[in-house]
Amino acid sequence: FFSCREQPIFSTRAHVFQIDPATKRNWIPASKHALTVSYFYDATRNVYRIISVGGTKAIINSTITPNMTFTKTSQKFGQWADSRANTVYGLGFASEQHLSQFAEKFQEVKEAARLAREKSQDKTELTNPALNITSHQVLPSPIISSNGPGEDKLFRSQSADVEITTEKERLKKMLSEGSVSEVQWEAEFFSLQDNNNKLVAALHEANANVDQWKKQLAAYQEETESLRQRVVELESQGAQDSSSENNKEELSQSLEELELLLKAKDEEIQMLKSQKCGRWEAEGEREETLQKLQELEARNSELEQRLQLAEQSLAESLAEREKVQNEVTKVTEILDVKLFELSELRQGLAKLLES
Repeated sequence: FFSCREQPIFSTRAHVFQIDPATKRNWIPASKHALTVSYFYDATRNVYRIISVGGTKAIINSTITPNMTFTKTSQKFGQWADSRANTVYGLGFASEQHLSQFAEKFQEVKEAARLAREKSQDKTELTNPALNITSHQVLPSPIISSNGPGEDKLFRSQSADVEITTEKERLKKMLSEGSVSEVQWEAEFFSLQDNNNKLVAALHEANANVDQWKKQLAAYQEETESLRQRVVELESQGAQDSSSENNKEELSQSLEELELLLKAKDEEIQMLKSQKCGRWEAEGEREETLQKLQELEARNSELEQRLQLAEQSLAESLAEREKVQNEVTKVTEILDVKLFELSELRQGLAKLLES
């Protein structure tokens, strides 16, 4: 597409179009995506070209001549006609600034090409006054003859000028026939297509986030349900604890009665001990009293064991009740936190669905 002698002097990116050769009205996109469009300069031949490559194909290969004009048809679209390629190129840029830079560079290159042509013509006139054209020279217009007398050459040069003017008129007519609105619509279409692709990608990402939030919401709901079941179990256990509390009250009352009975028996034992010396007159009465005393002591020991067991059972019941209350409090706090997180997650999901 370009030789080693050519060097890039300016590059930008744009959507490339060519005029439809059949209708000369509609634009045909040369690629699906924006391409790199560059100005190249051949110092050996003093030639400027606009080149854009898509894959292995040259999408644009246009040599800049002084007769070319770059026209801005909208804020982001510009075009120029290439009579050698018999087509019109259109470029859709991402911003108005990029279009202005390309247009300014086009004007600079066009002026440089004009100066280069004038310099080449002056050099040719100095080296060959008879205006003979050698076979290896490349002329701007292929219509000029390479041999013949001076008058014939002058006639052919005028014909070439007429042909160039006719070509200009034909291209102007072709450009005027093209709808400017269609050009703008084509550029806006590709811009909207890029924005649509970005929105589709954002929508896919949002859908993925929604699915993830739905899974998290389901997990929170499942965990909340398990916590509710746990609360129900603890409440039922608390009800059992309330019934056990009633049993503890009855046990405490029985314990108090046993303590009173034990105290009465102790008083009776002390009274019997104080009276045994004066009242025991017979051996049989003494043995009966001793036996009764032993029975009372055994009864007293049994009551003491029951009292210890009752106190132990009461202490265990109180400890178990405190443990259950602590667990109920902890589960209730966790449930409150989960319900708060669930509420925030639902609000976030609702906002996302609304947007």
